[in-house]
Amino acid sequence: MLAMLAAVDGEWDLMFLWLVVAFFVDGIDGPLARRYNVKVNAPEFDGVLLDLIIDYLTYVFIPAFALFKSGLMDGWSGWVMIIVVTFASAMYFCDTRMKTKDNSFSGFPGCFNMLVLVLFALSPEWWVCLVIVTVLSAAMFVPIKFVHPVRTERWRLVTLPMALAWTFFAGWAAWVDFHPESWAHWGLVISSLYLVGAGAVQQVMPARA
Repeated sequence: MLAMLAAVDGEWDLMFLWLVVAFFVDGIDGPLARRYNVKVNAPEFDGVLLDLIIDYLTYVFIPAFALFKSGLMDGWSGWVMIIVVTFASAMYFCDTRMKTKDNSFSGFPGCFNMLVLVLFALSPEWWVCLVIVTVLSAAMFVPIKFVHPVRTERWRLVTLPMALAWTFFAGWAAWVDFHPESWAHWGLVISSLYLVGAGAVQQVMPARA
């Protein structure tokens, strides 16, 4: 809600700071729930369902709103983005096949909060935004693996620090209001490329038995 209020007022840096906080919390809530055995101590609450509801708002709904209202994607391209992102993400979030056996994601996991933050930092042309959004939306429904920063065990010693680095650089970029000369942008690009591509590389390089 705090992120949405900031977005309505056009305070994009503050909006992303709240989304970065939400991203960090999302990384630790699952391990904490398992650590304190929530399924036994509070069985009447479905943590998975709660997680999906919050993720849809913070990963999809608010970032799509920001991308449209900021002017990075407006006019017809903005409307296409709004429709594709929100509908495709809704279908993905209710897909029972979204997780693989190694706790990775099957298809792009709808992390549009991360994508939109990078787009804000780099400020590419509207058609570049449209291409990237369209490709990643389609990638939700193809059998390409995307690593979970915490739960995917393979390469976790690299993946988890990369996810923490992304969080740091994202917060830094938002803190300086996406200043074009900030070094945070390079950190965002490098960590984003790893997080997007690591799962696919694991697929073509099977783990040794």
